[in-house]
Amino acid sequence: LAQMVEIERIDLVCEVNNTDHHTLQNSADRLIVRRGLPFTITLHLRPGTHFQNGDNINFIAQTGPIPSVEAQTKAKFSLSRFISRSSWSATAEMSDSTVSLTVCSHPNAPIGVYKLILDQGEAIGLGEFVLLFNPWCKQDPVYLASEAEREEYVLSQDGLIYRGIPNRITVLPWTFGQFEPGILDICLQILDESPNYISDAALDCSERRNPVYVTRVLSAMINSLGDKGVLVGNWSDDYEDGVKPTVWKDSCSILRQWSNDGCRAVRYGQCWVFAAVACTVSRALGIPCRVVTNYGSARDSNGDLVMERFYNEFDENIADDSIWNFHVWVENWMTRPDLSLGYEGWQASDPTPQHRSEGVFCCGPVPVRAIKEGELTFKYDVPFVYAEVNADVVEYIKLRDGRVFKMGGSTTEVGKSISTKAVGRDEREDITHNYKYPEGSEEERRVYEKANHHNKLAQAGEEPGLHIKIKVTPDMQIGSDFDVYAELKNNTMVTKSCRVMFYAQAVSYNGKLGETCGLGNCLIVFYVSGGRVTLRLEYAEYSKAITQDRMIKLLALLIDAETRDFYRAKKTIILDDPEIIVNILGVPKVGQNLVADLALQNPLPEPLENCVFTIHGANLTDGFFFLLNRVGTVGPKEFVTAKVQFTPKLPGQRKILIDFASDKLHNVETYENLVIYE
Repeated sequence: LAQMVEIERIDLVCEVNNTDHHTLQNSADRLIVRRGLPFTITLHLRPGTHFQNGDNINFIAQTGPIPSVEAQTKAKFSLSRFISRSSWSATAEMSDSTVSLTVCSHPNAPIGVYKLILDQGEAIGLGEFVLLFNPWCKQDPVYLASEAEREEYVLSQDGLIYRGIPNRITVLPWTFGQFEPGILDICLQILDESPNYISDAALDCSERRNPVYVTRVLSAMINSLGDKGVLVGNWSDDYEDGVKPTVWKDSCSILRQWSNDGCRAVRYGQCWVFAAVACTVSRALGIPCRVVTNYGSARDSNGDLVMERFYNEFDENIADDSIWNFHVWVENWMTRPDLSLGYEGWQASDPTPQHRSEGVFCCGPVPVRAIKEGELTFKYDVPFVYAEVNADVVEYIKLRDGRVFKMGGSTTEVGKSISTKAVGRDEREDITHNYKYPEGSEEERRVYEKANHHNKLAQAGEEPGLHIKIKVTPDMQIGSDFDVYAELKNNTMVTKSCRVMFYAQAVSYNGKLGETCGLGNCLIVFYVSGGRVTLRLEYAEYSKAITQDRMIKLLALLIDAETRDFYRAKKTIILDDPEIIVNILGVPKVGQNLVADLALQNPLPEPLENCVFTIHGANLTDGFFFLLNRVGTVGPKEFVTAKVQFTPKLPGQRKILIDFASDKLHNVETYENLVIYE
């Protein structure tokens, strides 16, 4: 047996590790490390104890209240010769009575507080550490290549927030303070107070490996609507029972007040305060973040990308749509593996509670490029942010007698001078070009038209482009003739000429294809919004092709005559069985005879021969099958009937299974639940 390693003391070497992991500003006496980057701790062994690579030495790193390997909140690993950058791993170097143990986490491990355990049959705790996102690690989705940008967007504890109006931009200095004492714990506490964690802690901790998920949770938790979030918004000018939003100059006092007051929301914040606190928490957790200001920021109340301003005769705005002089949100840097390539990078996220997203007051993360390209069907909340920077303005006057007159409008009023602090300098960087093409340019109008079109599709739950989908009717019983349909959708803005091929083929449950049993004519379809192609499936044809599985595979091909692009839809259908009608006659008691009275109607347009009912059930039929043959034939639509006697042997809940077979119809089954008494 391998000797147990006995440890006298453990040195987590916090100062050295935290320096290497860019977390020394947090603390020199607590281990805080980043994903995918090794850290080394020292084990001081008791005299006479040896630590050998070949020994039965394993490690566990776990986080959350219900750690599990499947959820990736628990990792088991042993000593290896080299550190892996794609999985949890460990190496060891021995000298005299000390062991230098180097551990490296998976670059996509969930962030949070971890326990590191030495497992040699019995568990020895080696210590706790906090694991953060790692913008220095190429395998981490938040990897940021520029050291100057990492300094600004991860490590810098202060910044500038822009307010005012485009021709008079004002600057508000802000202390983010993400490395201040206690702030990291409060940021982790915010995650633990979220409704996601409270409803399913195991799943929430597992999802913390994904910066998209964490950003979305923070967007909801920085405001207090619908959860135990950090800040209450107030735009009323009445702040007597709290702090006026303009008084705040740093995030830490807000976060500490929230935590010290039992997670009771701090009064009050407005958009720049929400954004600044979100920036602090994002940077603390290791997600690169910057505060962004949009001038002429639209709040589109009905999602039509148009700001309809209705004025009364006194020039008072009486509409729900509004345009803010400025609005402030944050951008977080990350890849988006859930979207098409090209939408990685800066993602807009708005913690100000204006908008419900999937039932929660949050917004984002939205790829900034998706806003520029008008890709409104992308996740999350692109239409809302697109409208904030791109909505067109139309102005009306509404008279007292109800008449409405259009006064004018603007396509350039919304989304101006979008600003953030420059990297390494106390200067404003204009990033409007990231969000939109130059105002009035051909590209800008093209994107607006596409976005307007996508918005209608998104509201209808549809995607842009050509689509084909197979629809079936509910009545598809074997023996009947029925129609199936290829539904064609043209979600482009031009008329399309297309060719459609639609056919049916028998298939077995294992996917093996049989004979064709229906073929739609190839046809040219000219349509603007959509169309439908019908394929008739007739018993006379499909009965020759189908197997006893009664499965038919439908395949529809849509070919764009102009681009030669192909679109395919497929669906496997199973033909419905006829129903076996079952009546159990008698008193359901042990030792007393019961009778199963059975009937089935032949659904086929031709006779059935060699009909057999089979029944069986544990402790009901004594292990024997009872067969009944009906001599002769059962004509179309006629009933075949049988009575089968059986005697229950034991009490309790039982199932009786009934099967029908014939020359043309097999595997028709049903069951009945019985309670047998003593």
